[in-house]
Amino acid sequence: MTGWELAAVCVAGVMAGAINAVVGSGSLITFPTLVAVGVDPVTANVSNTIGLVPGSFTAAYGYRVELQGQRDRLVRLGAASALGALIGGILLLFLDPDVFEVVVVVLIALACLLVLVQPRLNAWLAERRGRAHPHGGLALWLGVLASGVYGGYFGAAQGVLLIGLIGIFLDDGLQRVNAAKNVLALLVNAVAAVLFTVVADVDWQAVAGVALGAMTGGFLGARLGRRIPAPVLRGVIVCVGIAAIIVLVYG
Repeated sequence: MTGWELAAVCVAGVMAGAINAVVGSGSLITFPTLVAVGVDPVTANVSNTIGLVPGSFTAAYGYRVELQGQRDRLVRLGAASALGALIGGILLLFLDPDVFEVVVVVLIALACLLVLVQPRLNAWLAERRGRAHPHGGLALWLGVLASGVYGGYFGAAQGVLLIGLIGIFLDDGLQRVNAAKNVLALLVNAVAAVLFTVVADVDWQAVAGVALGAMTGGFLGARLGRRIPAPVLRGVIVCVGIAAIIVLVYG
C-alpha cells in the first residue's frame, strides 16, 4: 500500500467513524476503499472490522452522559451482541458471501421503516401495555442477537438495525438509544476482531489506517450526533439506510 493509498484509507476511516457514531453504515465507506486499494475482499472485511474497534470505543465514550442508567440493559443485550458477533464471524470465514445478500437488504429496509414509524408505534404500544419492559424482553434480545450475527459477518448498517430494534422495544429517547447502539456495536466489532486476529488473514497496514481515522471520526461524530434533534437524526438514519440498500444492491 502506497502512502497516498494509506492516506485515502485514513480519510475513509474518519468518515466511517463519524457516521458510525451518529448512525452506522461506516463500513460502506471503508470496505470499498480497502478493496479499491487492492486488498482482497474477505481480508478487507476482516481488517475493516478490526480497524473500526477504536472508533467504536471513542463513539461510545462520547455518549457517556446518555449511557448513564443503562448498565443493566446493556449487560443483558451485550451478551446477545457478543454471541451474535462470534456466530457471524464464523459464518464469514466459512459461508459463501452471497448467502446473506437478500436477507441483509430486507433487514436494513425493515430497520429504516421501524425508525420512521417509531414515535407512533411507541405511542400505540404504550396504550396497550401497563409498563415498558426495562430491557425489551426476549424479542429484543433475539433481535440484537440476529443483528450481532449480521455485524460479525459484514457489519455495514448494523447501527441502523440496532437503532430500529432498540427504539421500538424500549421506551427511551433517541439519543439514549443511539448511545446504547454505540456500545453494542463496539462489542460486536471487538468480539469479531478477536476472532479474526486469531484465525483469519489480516492486513495490519489496512487496520492501522482505518483505526487511526476511525478514532478521530468516532470522537467528532459523537460530539455532533449528541447535538442533532431527534427528528433530524431520525431522517439521517433513514437516508443512510436507504443509501446502504442502494450500495448493497447496485454496488
